[in-house]
Amino acid sequence: MAKQLPLLFSFLVLATSLLCATTFGQPAAAPLPPTLPATAPSPPVVPAAAPSQPVVPAAAPSPPATPTVGVTPSGPDNIIKILGKARQFTVLVKLLRTTSVGDQINSQLKKSHSGLTIFAPADDAFASLKAGTLNSMSPEQQIELLQFHVVPTFLSMSQFQTVSNPLRTQAGGSGKFEFPMNLATFGNSVNISTGLTNATVGNTIYSDNQLAVYQVDKVLLPMKIFGPQPPAAAPSPVKKPKKKPAAALAPSAESVPASTANPTDAADTADTTDSSSAGRFTISGAVAVGLAFVGTLSLL
Repeated sequence: MAKQLPLLFSFLVLATSLLCATTFGQPAAAPLPPTLPATAPSPPVVPAAAPSQPVVPAAAPSPPATPTVGVTPSGPDNIIKILGKARQFTVLVKLLRTTSVGDQINSQLKKSHSGLTIFAPADDAFASLKAGTLNSMSPEQQIELLQFHVVPTFLSMSQFQTVSNPLRTQAGGSGKFEFPMNLATFGNSVNISTGLTNATVGNTIYSDNQLAVYQVDKVLLPMKIFGPQPPAAAPSPVKKPKKKPAAALAPSAESVPASTANPTDAADTADTTDSSSAGRFTISGAVAVGLAFVGTLSLL
């Protein structure tokens, strides 16, 4: 028994050592995270106010009709640019600039409600004119020539078939010796006659329901500038002035009634009358006596 006590004591010491070693050898437990304070409850979400009805924008105006053009023009408000992009109207463009007719056309396009129609001669049409034709014209005549190619209303190709002749242009009157222009259609062909020029309408340079520009193969020559002038009117006969009635003659002394004549003259006239009457009676009596005597003798 006495031998077992030391062994028991040694076993207890060993067990105690192992227990201590096991206890202190384990890692320390991680500290607990600090307790966070309870978060305050979020305020209730206030529902957003219903958005106001969006303003309906006004309907955008419909875009203008797409122009049917041979070139892409800059717009119907500049005839110079429209013709310039076609690149075959250099002479016409030069005339429009030097005469300021181009500015007039542009201004009219902004104000006119009926539109314009322009017949545009190409460079080869001007080349076919007699040499010096343009240079011999006065500035006023050049303006009239250009205005003769402008119709103050929009005409589509289909409207050429129903247009009334003579067609009035911006040059002025359409009388025989002024600026007459007549259009005739034959199928799809449109011919223009001025009395001096017969031209054909070619392709459409520009058209947008406000301005129409058509190429023509000749320069349109008006009668007033290039044609014969009307004969001078015969002078009206000079009307002879009516003869005034002759002034009444002053009454002579003989025509004055006896009542208004001089009393002395009246007395003299009465005496003369009595003497004449007495003489007439004396002569008549003598003749009667003579005839009676002749008759008596003849009886014997």
